[in-house]
Amino acid sequence: MIKIIEDGNFSGWLRTLLCIVGAVVVYCGVRYERSILIMTLGLAIAAVGGFASRAKMLKIKPFDNSYKKARDSYRVKDDEENKP
Repeated sequence: MIKIIEDGNFSGWLRTLLCIVGAVVVYCGVRYERSILIMTLGLAIAAVGGFASRAKMLKIKPFDNSYKKARDSYRVKDDEENKP
């Protein structure tokens, strides 16, 4: 089975694919269509791949579920709630 998300980030093959596909779409937009919309779409696709690669390099996990642990740590326990 192909994994899209590994360790809270896009997998390596997907990051590479996004960068390459985005660059190809930008090239086709410039070369054949001369359309700002197609160039912008390609730039956005390449940017997602680039930002995911940078997040991996900095060990940031944008698709991790660690926010649930942080949210639960701020909840007041029943024992502490009844104290004056």
